[in-house]
Amino acid sequence: MRTVLVVLFDDVQSLDVTGPVEVFAGAEVYAGGSYRIRTASLDGAPVRASSGLTLVPDHALADVSDPHTLIVPGGQGARRPDPRLTDWLRRHGPRAERLVSVCTGAALLAGAGLLDGRRATTHWAYCDELARDHPAIDVDPDPIYVRDGHVSTSAGVTSGIDLALALVEEDLGREAALTVARHLVVFLRRPGNQAQFSAQLAAQTAQRAPLREVQQWITEHPDDDLSVESLAARARLSPRHFARAFQAETGMTPGRFVERVRLEHARRLLEDTADGIEEISRASGYGTPEAMRRVFVKTLGSAPAEYRRRFRAASTQ
Repeated sequence: MRTVLVVLFDDVQSLDVTGPVEVFAGAEVYAGGSYRIRTASLDGAPVRASSGLTLVPDHALADVSDPHTLIVPGGQGARRPDPRLTDWLRRHGPRAERLVSVCTGAALLAGAGLLDGRRATTHWAYCDELARDHPAIDVDPDPIYVRDGHVSTSAGVTSGIDLALALVEEDLGREAALTVARHLVVFLRRPGNQAQFSAQLAAQTAQRAPLREVQQWITEHPDDDLSVESLAARARLSPRHFARAFQAETGMTPGRFVERVRLEHARRLLEDTADGIEEISRASGYGTPEAMRRVFVKTLGSAPAEYRRRFRAASTQ
């Protein structure tokens, strides 16, 4: 039996706690004797989550033995931790067979020196801060979770569920993880290197109306001619001026924005329709299945057919 210990503290994000707990609890129902789930706070006292919920731990941290899987959730409390919690993690974190953070829980692990020399992620809004405050960490802002040896870090809130499902699949097999996903009505399973957020959220909204209109045009016409020259003409700017202004106002080049929009469009069609790969590649602006396949493998680590199989599994089986 694997012991799963979730650390609790004031101003924790409640979903960072309950999401992974529900996954492991579901796996325990599927395969009894697989997991023993425990929660603990510094003094064993109840904590108040950032949402106002009160969470009652099972133990005080001083009274628990070293777990198989140690989960450190995020929340505002993770960014201003009690020094005693940091000290506990510094001493006990390396003893866990698996060390996991959800969202800004990565800041707690970083403060304890447990992410130095490793690749890690956190909620997209705090990646720059984590990289600035801890230059020894290779912070990757894009994936929903990163696994580096026995240490795993995940992005915002629901990505903790994705990571927990991946750990259950590792422990008990795909059928167990799929069963849990079915009961939670979530997809099994988003690949860890899937982007944290959509192209529209990744890019800032341009200030000038012509550039905002071009952004909207791109999202509505991914299969059109989206070259810089064509987009610049639509904005009534020279290609050079357009490219410079677009990057200044959105934070990414026109080409990068187009790439994200097309990938997101293709993903959505693979997830939500029964359209063929060739039809989807044309509708998404790739032209050919091979061109789309190269992008998927490079960006998501899986071919379109495999992506569809994974993402649609929980809703179609």
